[in-house]
Amino acid sequence: MVQQQTNQMKKNIRIVFMGTPEFAVETLQMITAHKYDIAAVVTVPDKPAGRGLKVRESAVKSFAVKQGIPVLQPANLKDPEFLHQLSRFGANLFIVVAFRKLPEEVWAMPALGTFNLHASLLPQYRGAAPINHAVMNGEDITGVTTFFLNSGIDTGKIILNRALPIEPDETAGELHDRLMKTGAELVIETIESIASGHCQPQDQPVVDSKIKSAPRLFREHTRITWDRPRLAVHNQIRGLSPYPGAWAILKTEKAENEIKILRSSLSEKQDIAEPGHVIISDHTKISVACLDGYIDLKIVQPAGKKSMNSTEFINGLKSTELRFL
Repeated sequence: MVQQQTNQMKKNIRIVFMGTPEFAVETLQMITAHKYDIAAVVTVPDKPAGRGLKVRESAVKSFAVKQGIPVLQPANLKDPEFLHQLSRFGANLFIVVAFRKLPEEVWAMPALGTFNLHASLLPQYRGAAPINHAVMNGEDITGVTTFFLNSGIDTGKIILNRALPIEPDETAGELHDRLMKTGAELVIETIESIASGHCQPQDQPVVDSKIKSAPRLFREHTRITWDRPRLAVHNQIRGLSPYPGAWAILKTEKAENEIKILRSSLSEKQDIAEPGHVIISDHTKISVACLDGYIDLKIVQPAGKKSMNSTEFINGLKSTELRFL
């Protein structure tokens, strides 16, 4: 009897899924595994990428094509032809994971609404880079939220959410992978809630303290300034790892080179030195002074080279007169 009810609920749901990167693929894969009817997938157009400028398709498109799911790749989400194609699929629920901002012509189309998966506990960290900003700000808890879209940015009514702790030295990449799995599970719960008719979305709470935002990351967010507390520098490094990567300029006797720092730890060194001062210990450890102490560099990536551990990096240095700018 329960199985019959479940099957009937699934028959009442026809989905269009919208997304682009690997983060979205995990959810699409889980929806497919639960045998929901996916009428189509909407993703970004193919575009040249890499040094050879080879045309690449999105991770979502690659998965959808393998599953035989129709794919739409509109350049303009308000294009009448795209809107006509979208309506012809007859979907009554749109699901959005890591995609573009939708115009009302799209999100208002399905009878059951359009919901989005966001990688934070809304209303905190609205915006394009919630995982990075939560780690950079030293948060110890985050989560995922599903909410119905409206005309604002991440402001719609909340359907469900789930909290996750952030480990002290966890990078944004590691947290991304955990949130990706938890988010996919939450999307399934959300679909089930909507399909059963038990969904009761709530307005986002009014937060007395300041709401923290998560704007898109640009290069000015990624350069390390060393005259800050070492915990702030460490959090910036892990919050930008592996992509886009925190960076600084390493000055030697003969040159200045850009270095990405992908992993660090708080050093045991207690003395205070001028920010950017470098100490190499036992040919294996490289420590950099911050405002109130040192951090140890664990994984770095010089410009144009592969990432390497501290020992490999030290072995490749041709100078012992070092300083980070």
